[in-house]
Amino acid sequence: MASIDGMAGMVEDLSIELRRQWDYVASAPDGALLGPVFSFLRAVDWMEPWLLLLIIFHAGLLTVAIRTRENNNMQMLLFTFGLLSVYSAEKINTLLARNWERFSRKPYFDRDGVFVSTVWSGPLLLIGTVILVNTLRTLVKLLVKWKRAELKHRAYLARKRSS
Repeated sequence: MASIDGMAGMVEDLSIELRRQWDYVASAPDGALLGPVFSFLRAVDWMEPWLLLLIIFHAGLLTVAIRTRENNNMQMLLFTFGLLSVYSAEKINTLLARNWERFSRKPYFDRDGVFVSTVWSGPLLLIGTVILVNTLRTLVKLLVKWKRAELKHRAYLARKRSS
C-alpha cells in the first residue's frame, strides 16, 4: 500500500510541475516563445546543397522507418543507427566546425553544438520515437494475440475436463 501512496505522490508532484510549466508558457507574451525559433529558421540558408541533402536524408530515413514497420530487424537496425548517430553528434559537430569552409557558406557550427543538435540529432530522435512507438504497437498486438491464444487454450482444457 505504501508503494501506491508513493506513486500517487509522485504523480501529484508531476501534475503540479506540469501545471506550473503550462502556466508559464501560457503567460508568455505573443512571440516570446516562438520568436527564437523563427529567428533560427530565418538565419539559416536552407538552400545550401548540404542542408538540402540532409533534409532529403532525414525524409528518406523516415520513409524507410515507416515502410519497414513490419520488419522488426530493420526497425532495430534503424533505431540503433539513429541512436549511434545522435551519440556521435558532438564528434560530428567538431569535425564540421573545423571544415565548414569546404561545404558551407556560413559557419553554423558552434562550440555547444546547437545547430548540429537541431538539424542532425533532432530529426533522428523524432524518427527514433516513431520507431519506438511502432515497436510498442507491435508488442501490444503480440500480447493481445498471446492472451487470446491462452484464453482459447483454457477454454479447450475446461471443455475437455467437463466431457
